[in-house]
Amino acid sequence: MDLKKLIKGIGRSEKGFTLIELLVVVAILGVIAAVVILNIGSFIGSGTEEAANTEAHQVSTAAIAYMTANSLSTLDDTTVEPGQTTGVEAYLLNANGLQATYTLDGTGKITAADKITDSKWGSLVFTTGEWAEPAAT
Repeated sequence: MDLKKLIKGIGRSEKGFTLIELLVVVAILGVIAAVVILNIGSFIGSGTEEAANTEAHQVSTAAIAYMTANSLSTLDDTTVEPGQTTGVEAYLLNANGLQATYTLDGTGKITAADKITDSKWGSLVFTTGEWAEPAAT
């Protein structure tokens, strides 16, 4: 008879979580959420900067490919010293529209760039050969 009571009692033991267990789980989830939210801010602007620099690289690569395909020694096919700005302008029209114009030297290297729109690139500026966030003043 005592055996029957023991077997029936086994099924009725703890059913659910205590308040302390639930509070611990909520606290852990809160800490994880706080860490994720604080770290996600650094990734938000980096994609835009990378996209801008990729576009600049594509423009330079296209200019060099054009020179190679047409057997040109310089981009404007005149005698120009490497690094001298020739005033040749290039741009890349993509799905986002025209983003910038680029000034290339005789070797196809970008010497300057001007932003056309800021809807995608925000406050990026072209310095030292690539797009970057403007320096804090």
